[in-house]
Amino acid sequence: MSDNFQQCFDLVLKTEGGFQDDPHDKGNRLPDGRPGSTNMGVTQATWEAWVGHQVTHDDMKALTPADIAPLYEKNFWASCRCSELPEGLDYALYDLAVNSGVGRAIRFLQMVLGIRADGVMGAETMRAVYSSDDRDLIRKLCDYRLTFLQGLPDWNRYGTTWGNRVASVEKTAISMTG
Repeated sequence: MSDNFQQCFDLVLKTEGGFQDDPHDKGNRLPDGRPGSTNMGVTQATWEAWVGHQVTHDDMKALTPADIAPLYEKNFWASCRCSELPEGLDYALYDLAVNSGVGRAIRFLQMVLGIRADGVMGAETMRAVYSSDDRDLIRKLCDYRLTFLQGLPDWNRYGTTWGNRVASVEKTAISMTG
């Protein structure tokens, strides 16, 4: 079992980077059509939903790790039950959830476990996790993640960065298994 949130949060922030408003990043477009931005991996739409009102680019630029930590812990870490996972797998799944969504992260984990992929981190998924080899599971999850990313239309634009991130997550997650 892991109580590794702070370490994993810090690692994710390193890979997410700081403020950006890349017009090619589809995650920056707000639901109402306004151009948005991202800071430390938090899209403007996600931040607006979290705080309950519209925010500006300046508001996004001013975000700090302390501001966003509760959002990351609740929306990604807790939603994936990472505190109940073995160290290393907690990080691999958490980073995937931040990057590609909680439901997708859980479904990918279930797919590599060979169980029904319903996107729910329930008892069946937890049993399968604990009957698997942690390192092997991390490798399979990262391989599946990379294959998914390689199939995205933006792979040509962002592929090198995405591929490097997955490789780094895999290496770090395996090293965390002890």
